[in-house]
Amino acid sequence: MLWTCLHFPDLPLRIFARAEMREIAAVVSTASHRPDVLVANDTAQKRGIVSGMSIAAALGLDSEIAIHLRDECAEAAALKNIALWAGQWTSTIAVEPPANVLLEISGCLNYFGGLSTLLGRIHAGLAAIGFPALVATAPTAPAASLLARAGREIMIEEGADIDSALAALPVGLLDGADEVMDTLWGIGVRTVGDVLALPRDGFARRFGASLLDQIDRARGSLPDARALFVAPERYHGQLELPSPVEETEALLFAVRRLVVELAGFLHGRGAGVTRMRFDLVHEDVPPTSIVIGLAATRQIEHMQNVLRERLSRLQLPDRVEAIRLASEETAPLAGKEGELFQGSGKDGEAGTQLIERLRARLGENAVHALALHADHRPEHAQSTQASAQATKASVQATQASARGTQASTRASQASARSSLAAASSGRDARSTPRVYPVRPLWLFAEPRPLGGEPASAELKLLSGPERIESGWWDGEEIGRDYFVGRDAEGAEVWLYRDRGGQWFVQGVFA
Repeated sequence: MLWTCLHFPDLPLRIFARAEMREIAAVVSTASHRPDVLVANDTAQKRGIVSGMSIAAALGLDSEIAIHLRDECAEAAALKNIALWAGQWTSTIAVEPPANVLLEISGCLNYFGGLSTLLGRIHAGLAAIGFPALVATAPTAPAASLLARAGREIMIEEGADIDSALAALPVGLLDGADEVMDTLWGIGVRTVGDVLALPRDGFARRFGASLLDQIDRARGSLPDARALFVAPERYHGQLELPSPVEETEALLFAVRRLVVELAGFLHGRGAGVTRMRFDLVHEDVPPTSIVIGLAATRQIEHMQNVLRERLSRLQLPDRVEAIRLASEETAPLAGKEGELFQGSGKDGEAGTQLIERLRARLGENAVHALALHADHRPEHAQSTQASAQATKASVQATQASARGTQASTRASQASARSSLAAASSGRDARSTPRVYPVRPLWLFAEPRPLGGEPASAELKLLSGPERIESGWWDGEEIGRDYFVGRDAEGAEVWLYRDRGGQWFVQGVFA
């Protein structure tokens, strides 16, 4: 086995600072009547503020420093969301409070291109969600945890190398060592190696077996039984803003943090989100909720673009204190076959995403997709749909229909030219090539009366007739002879003659 530990030494501060685009001097204080600095960021440390300093002393060094009260519940929630995000790498995950997430990665190394490549991707992903970490890898979970907590970002792939790496670690990293630290220091024991150099029986009688058991589990001599993280069915992330926001544009940086987290969760489940809810939390009014329906996707850029469009037309009722993102519905994403030519077959996906962005910008009912129906009557052969779930199928059907129509149009035009050529040369009409049925993409809402014969309207018939008789079963029966004609200006139209001999124009060819 091979375990990687993600250690977050400044987690109490990160839950407040990850939404900040630029780093300002900030600290997290303890909750007591005389609060102390628990964690200080780099900017604060440059001004002399360090952990353990009183808040009063820190304010003396910088009166404008941002002070956050520690929120242990938010820290625990952050570790769980990091574990959710990390599910894209492996399904064997353990959360180790207060600041560790452990991943068993031996089974996925080949898939992700080896250990170095995988760790590089993990580092980049952690930076994208706003939780940079110290990362250490070892054959056992306790060893990886101890190395990461000691600040040693090393990769140990062989069990034989564990002892030398552990020997240099401070003994104070072991749980419970604080209680006997003075005694240990008094006898010259400062590292794990010093503990191992002492007689085991005598050390166990004097200090108990707990410290030795921890070392043995790290070395792999004892089994390490720990509860594994079980991912929930839905993702729910929350991000506190460093200061209240009054403009939606200022939310986009923080929004991306949550979208990247959601994408990691979806990758781990092999799914795409079809419905997500985005909440803007205000101080004095109820949250503003945005519910978005999508064709199943986990693409970060697309989800963020849709949210950006919705936010751009939103009027905030109050300042935003925090944001929340939840996946209300997901659907499995089928695997894709490899493509012979790069970029082929992506038009349908791009069309779906374009429609979803337009809906986000203009409104759910402002953009419609074309749906085709198996009916010979032109007015019943197609309809519009506003359902986001039907977008992808509609786009693909429309593209297929357009390709078929273009091919039919070319064939019809070629046949019409052949017919005219045959007529002008005096050849028998029976030798004229067959004219294939053709349909224009632009149909009028209602057929327009021609007001007479085509010749009187300066229309020249190019092809036809095509007989359509249908609808006897639903009370909307038709009987029509369709023709393709050209007017005096050269535009081609689709017209028909009904059973009563009246002529109507049904559509126009683009």
